[in-house]
Amino acid sequence: MNTQINVRLTEKVLVSAQSYAEEHGFSSIQEFIKEAIREKLFEKIEISKEELALVRKLVEVSEKKNLYGTEEQLFKKLKRR
Repeated sequence: MNTQINVRLTEKVLVSAQSYAEEHGFSSIQEFIKEAIREKLFEKIEISKEELALVRKLVEVSEKKNLYGTEEQLFKKLKRR
């Protein structure tokens, strides 16, 4: 059984959602909204606790060794590789 609901959006949010839906191949804004709800409710976290611990360690070591400065500097370093 499906239940219909009504949602009020500001004009800015509506236009942005419509653009996003169109650019990403959704057949309608309704399909985009349903997918967003499904992702929020049912998608599993993509990163494990172990991976998160490794990222934290990497950040810690990077800060100690001053391996990156500003966001711009970081992206420049990443682009060189």
